[in-house]
Amino acid sequence: MGIPSFYKWLVTKYPSIVSSAKEEPEGSPDGVIYDNLYLDINCIIHHCFHPQDSMHADIDVCPPTTVTEVLESIFEYLDRLFRIVRPRRLLYLAVDGVAPCAKMNRMRRGRFHSAWLARDEALEEEEMRRELRAQGKEVPPPEISEVSDPNVITPGTEFMEKLSQALQYYIRARLNTDPGWKDIMVILSDANVPGEGEHKIMSFIRAQRSMEGYESMTPTLDTACMGMMQI
Repeated sequence: MGIPSFYKWLVTKYPSIVSSAKEEPEGSPDGVIYDNLYLDINCIIHHCFHPQDSMHADIDVCPPTTVTEVLESIFEYLDRLFRIVRPRRLLYLAVDGVAPCAKMNRMRRGRFHSAWLARDEALEEEEMRRELRAQGKEVPPPEISEVSDPNVITPGTEFMEKLSQALQYYIRARLNTDPGWKDIMVILSDANVPGEGEHKIMSFIRAQRSMEGYESMTPTLDTACMGMMQI
């Protein structure tokens, strides 16, 4: 859900909590070692669905048009994060499952609103095409995309089932072929497991709190809030 300006307040008050990530072939250049890496996959899904919306996106970035392109982009994103962090023990991948009842209505409103906007945009585009044709101008065919509707990023959809199967394949492939994954335990909590990604991550961390020397670190605002609630 997010809290407006909370991240800005955090980094202003505690500037040392954020540092630039570096990709080095021989490991972390600053000597920091990480045991566990927890990833809220939905953040990555949305970024790969609409890379053109990212504040750091290139001007000429082309959005994906097929599910395969989205999945390949997700795999590349995960590979890059893994190379940066290089966890020694655990990689936990959490995908949003069915949300709590308290959030259901808000999410339902958001999805209906997205569908309404998409319909209006399609009608406006068709009207513009008719006007251009009436003026005798050449009109290119409309772009066909399998991933134009962000509402498919919802538990129970065909896309989320394909994502679950693809992530299982990705994990098996990396464990069998990548030396960096050799001694890593990988846990996938996909959309079939109820609860939002950050909630599932925090539930797992709470279950591990009795382990000696265990520490939690998180780059996401929602999970940071969850962590502060446990202090």
